[in-house]
Amino acid sequence: MVSNNWSFVNFGEVFAEPVRNGVYKAAEFQGSGMQIVNMKELFGYEFIGNQKMRKIELSNDEKERFLLKNGDLLFARRSIVEEGSGKISLIKGLTGELTFESSIIRVRLNLEKAYPLFYYYYFSSPVGKPSITALSSGVTVKGIRGSDLRNVKIRYPPLTIQQKIAAILSAYDDLIENNLKRIKLLEEMAQITYEEWFVRMKFPGHETTPMDSETELPVGWSRGKLGNLASYINRGISPDYVESDGSYVINQKCIREHFVNFDEARFTSKERKIPDEKLIKKFDILINSTGTGTLGRVAQVFESPSPSTVDTHVTIVRASFTISALYLGRALEHIDSFIANLGKGATNQQELSRTDLAEIVKIVVPTKDLLIKYDEFSSPLYESISIYRSQNQLLKEARDILLPRLMTGMIDVEQLDLPEPLGELSSNLTQEPQAA
Repeated sequence: MVSNNWSFVNFGEVFAEPVRNGVYKAAEFQGSGMQIVNMKELFGYEFIGNQKMRKIELSNDEKERFLLKNGDLLFARRSIVEEGSGKISLIKGLTGELTFESSIIRVRLNLEKAYPLFYYYYFSSPVGKPSITALSSGVTVKGIRGSDLRNVKIRYPPLTIQQKIAAILSAYDDLIENNLKRIKLLEEMAQITYEEWFVRMKFPGHETTPMDSETELPVGWSRGKLGNLASYINRGISPDYVESDGSYVINQKCIREHFVNFDEARFTSKERKIPDEKLIKKFDILINSTGTGTLGRVAQVFESPSPSTVDTHVTIVRASFTISALYLGRALEHIDSFIANLGKGATNQQELSRTDLAEIVKIVVPTKDLLIKYDEFSSPLYESISIYRSQNQLLKEARDILLPRLMTGMIDVEQLDLPEPLGELSSNLTQEPQAA
C-alpha cells in the first residue's frame, strides 16, 4: 500500500543537474592534492565525508565538474558481482574538497524537490534497490549507465514526508555511529596499552625490572613458538552452502581491520557435521590464509552467533591455558604484516600453512603476573565493545524492519512532529565544504 499523497515519477525529474561519471587521472597526478572516493570507500561506508582516502590533483576546470557536495548520491557504476553494481553511498558531513573516481556515478538532487537522505535510504531498501539492480548489464563486469538512472521510477512523497522518514531512520544510524565511535576509542585504549607495555616495555614495574642480556627481554620474559602457545591451529570446513537457516561460515571477506564481520558470513547446511574443535569459541583468533592481499589478516572473536565455523581459507588459532587469550590476540594483530609474508606459492594464490604458523611465528611471553594485570585492564574494555556491537546489531535490525514500511507509506508519518535535531541533520547534507 502506498499513501494517497505519494506519486511515482522518473528519478531524473528530481535531479538538480545531469548525472556525472567520476574522474580518471594518470599515475603522475596521484598521491597529493585532494582526497578521492574510490570503490573501496563506496563499498566500505554508507556515509562518506572526512574519512582518510587516497589523494589526487585536479585542475580548476576539473574541480568545477568533479567536486562533491554534501547531499550528493554516489552509485557504483560497475562491479564484478551483480549485487555490487548500483551500490549507493551518501556524501554527508563533508568539510573539505573531495572528488570521485571514474567507476562511480554522481547524482545531485534538486533540494526543493528531493531530500538526499531519504533517497539514500530508499535505494538501500528492498523497495528501491531492485530498480537499480535491474539496470545492471554485462557478463564479466556488471554495470549501470548514468543515463538509465534518469528513467528509474521512484516513489515520490511530499518533501516534508521525505524529511520525516529520513529523520526517523537517521536517528537509528546516529546511535549506531555513536557506538562505533565508542568502540574505536576502547580499541585504541587497548592497543595503546599493549604497545606501551609490551613493545616499548613501559609496563608496570619496568623501572625496577632488569633486562636479560641473553634474551634482550625483561627478566622472567621469554619467546615461544605459536605452536607451543596454542592448543589448536587448523583451518575450517568445506561448507555445503545454503541460502539461510544453517550454521554460520566465516570467510576471508569477513576479516578486516582486526574485526570479524558476521554480516559477510554465509551458511552451511545443518546436515553438514562440524567437528567440535572447528566450532568458533570466544577469544579464538582467525587468520586469513589464502591469496595475496587478504592473507595474514588477523581478528579475534569476542562474540559470535552459534553455531559458527570458518571455511578452508581461514585458520583458527586457539590459545592454550599457558597464555592470556586477549594478549595473544593483540600480539598476533601486531605482527600481521610479518604473518602475511609467510605465504608460499604462486603470486595470486599464496597459502599460509599451519606448520609455518606454529613453527616460525614467535611470540614474546611476559610474566604471568603481568599477563594477569593486562587481562584485568583489557577485559572490561572488550566486554564494553561487545555490548556496543550487540546494541548496534539490534539497532540495525529495528531500522531494517522499519525501512520498507516507511518507504511504502505503510507507516503514516504525516502527523509526526519533526525532531529538533533535523536542522543539524539538514545542515550536514547541504553545507558547502571548505576549499583547501
